[in-house]
Amino acid sequence: MISASEAFQIVLQHAASFGDEHIPLDRALGRILREPLCADRDFPPFDRVTMDGIAIDFQAFAQGQRQFPIRGIQAAGAPPIHLADPNSALEVMTGAMLPTGANTVIRYEDVEIKDSVAHILTEDVKAGQNIHRQGHDRRAGDVIVPAGRRISPAEIGVAATVGKASLLAARLPKIAILYTGDELVDVETTPLPHQIRVSNAYSIQSLLAPWGIETQRIHLPDDLEATTAALASALQQFDALILSGGVSEGKFDYVPRALAELGVQQLFHKVAQRPGKPFWFGLSPNGRAVFALPGNPVSVVAGMMRYVLPWLRQSLGLPAAPQERAALAEDFEFKPHLTYYLQVRVTCSETGQLIARPLAGKGSGDLANLVDADAFLELPQERSLFSAGEVFPLWRYR
Repeated sequence: MISASEAFQIVLQHAASFGDEHIPLDRALGRILREPLCADRDFPPFDRVTMDGIAIDFQAFAQGQRQFPIRGIQAAGAPPIHLADPNSALEVMTGAMLPTGANTVIRYEDVEIKDSVAHILTEDVKAGQNIHRQGHDRRAGDVIVPAGRRISPAEIGVAATVGKASLLAARLPKIAILYTGDELVDVETTPLPHQIRVSNAYSIQSLLAPWGIETQRIHLPDDLEATTAALASALQQFDALILSGGVSEGKFDYVPRALAELGVQQLFHKVAQRPGKPFWFGLSPNGRAVFALPGNPVSVVAGMMRYVLPWLRQSLGLPAAPQERAALAEDFEFKPHLTYYLQVRVTCSETGQLIARPLAGKGSGDLANLVDADAFLELPQERSLFSAGEVFPLWRYR
């Protein structure tokens, strides 16, 4: 049995790469960018007016002129017009090109226009004000977004601005979610007294959903031959496998044996942690990662948060997510020599510190307690007493 930190390092060492693909811009949200986004021209591409008002030659104002005849209007989206008379003005709209011959914009709030003459109402006018100068933000050719970033609405906007109708992105893996047990029936089914509805597969699927991962749920019966056949098929069709159940030492826990028959290399089995001690991880001959989580609902969610999702991030080329930490709200004791993923409800103090209040629940099968909690607080294996105010790593699923 290995420690949780050793298991984590082994999982990350076997991050995969699923290749790249071009995707349309309107389907790129949340994907991982594999190419830099560069400015195809200056940002902004021209001297841009930032306030509705009038454009003047500041030299006339500096010489004491306060009344400017209006000679025209510069609209946004129109080619620039020319301020031929430096003692006159042009009305300008936000987003318009700065008229040639003008170098200062005075907003309408500081101007009174009567009979096509603008009267300046303020002395607080500075040369070049209310103008966003060409190339101020970026120059043509500058990298605006580096490769390797997860695409948010901000990156979508930049891509559209630089004319990228499609983007090179990391290909997402297809993942099989396999769940074991003759006692499991479909969600739509009314279970008999000895049956329960499947839930873990949906929990796993929901944790992968924000990444846009394509998944398929597959039920494995408590039969070695059928389990082996289903796993063999899944290892050919999918990029990774996540199993729930069948990894302990019960007479019908066939998963480790079936994986061994298929030549899947066991990298570890059993981790010094609670929940999720029977966790199994390995690699198939064709390079597919196999995560075999215990069947208890809390173990599944903890295993996904602690191991599977970090593996997915690294496989897609993202750096590790910043590790959140929270302070215990009260003293807590856990005597077994195991890393403990304590279910907690998270709040925020007036000083901005995250506070974790223990909700220990009734064991790893207590699915309802997951609804009351927000996260797992990782308590180290080396200790049994944990004091209020101590800070530990936090794994949030909400």
